[in-house]
Amino acid sequence: MVERTEVEKGYEYEKDQYLLFTEEELERAEPESARNMEILEFVKVAEIDPLYYDASYYLAPEEGGEKAYALLLDAMQKSGFAAVAKLSMHNREYIVIVRPRKEGLTLHTMFYTNEIRAADTGNATKTEIKEAERALAQQLIKNLAAPFKPDKYHDAYQERLQEMIEGKAKGREIAAVPHVQRAPVIDLMAALKKSLEDSQRGQKSLLQVDAAKAVEARKKSRRAG
Repeated sequence: MVERTEVEKGYEYEKDQYLLFTEEELERAEPESARNMEILEFVKVAEIDPLYYDASYYLAPEEGGEKAYALLLDAMQKSGFAAVAKLSMHNREYIVIVRPRKEGLTLHTMFYTNEIRAADTGNATKTEIKEAERALAQQLIKNLAAPFKPDKYHDAYQERLQEMIEGKAKGREIAAVPHVQRAPVIDLMAALKKSLEDSQRGQKSLLQVDAAKAVEARKKSRRAG
């Protein structure tokens, strides 16, 4: 057992070689954002790419700050703006977004630009699309359009694992989940028509992709490169 008083903070600059720092020394390096959250600017919520979002937190006012909190929430809701701010926690300075919601303000830590890897989609965005394909794809989207209700979605894999654990603990035989065998997609129009027909019959499914084959094809592509 190691007592907290015996723990020191340090940085390994070489193998098994550490520079030790006292709490007083670390406090000297703390930015102002370690004590106060500083709002830098306001931006339109619609302009924020969700790719930059990291973790989300609820913000609540301290005692005596309810009026200021309510005023800021109301102003941001009516304007459609979110606040960009600086905040330090867990020994790191974050750029955060403070966003209004119906229930109150939420804070989202953001990735810095250098932490986001550039997308590699090959020539997908340059591929020529025919008008008939575009119209069919748009129709498919309309058929499957629905209000976003996150409580509809569940982690079926975790639920199935829990059932297996409970069943095995009671000595029951574990039944295999049947998987639909899908042929590889060759013709885009045929695949779109099939998905559209399925959606019209009430089968809510988009274009089906064999995930295992897609991953394997990706690995082969990397090895070939």
